[in-house]
Amino acid sequence: MEVVDLTLQVFNGMRGVTITPKTSSRVEGYNTTDLLLYSHSGTHLDAPLHFLDEGATLDSMPLHKCIGEALVVDLSHKEPQSLITVEDLSAVADQIGSGTRLLLRTDWDSHANLPDYRTHFPRISLPLAEWLAERNIWLLGLEHPSVASLQDKKELTDVHQALLRKEVVIVESLANLRLLPETVTFVALPLKIQDGDGSPVRAIALIGDEASGVA
Repeated sequence: MEVVDLTLQVFNGMRGVTITPKTSSRVEGYNTTDLLLYSHSGTHLDAPLHFLDEGATLDSMPLHKCIGEALVVDLSHKEPQSLITVEDLSAVADQIGSGTRLLLRTDWDSHANLPDYRTHFPRISLPLAEWLAERNIWLLGLEHPSVASLQDKKELTDVHQALLRKEVVIVESLANLRLLPETVTFVALPLKIQDGDGSPVRAIALIGDEASGVA
């Protein structure tokens, strides 16, 4: 079984991240650090509370949605700032339904340290968000920092709410989807934060016969 890391590296100075030494082996005898992490920093997961005041929190989310078979769709042809539409998924529409975990590859992780990472990524169109929600998918993962434009508050709110109202788990800022076959076992577990709206995750894909036993 092969394990593929789908997580951006977390480092001091990354947006929303401060890492400072706390103790050292030379003084206290052991090394520790203080971590200040924005709840949506790096590769992270959105809980419904993120955009819905009465939405489910991290500590109440059903973890089975975060572990299991996922469908990887190659959308690497999508241009910067373009909308990902229902038509873009037409070739795999019959594979998307209740319980589907869907990973959309755009190779946008290659922009993670570039100025356009948060401004020019392809986005999920509102009709697509509504279509996925109607089909009761369990999880949507992508290589962008958000499912919708971070410069358009209405789009940002509408697309997130369309998915989160149906409790679709949203995993953003994934990496390395280009290394995956069409079907993998996906794992992305959040910290168990009381009343949490989101959390960094360590996302991985499992490839091989031994991984197929995970539902």
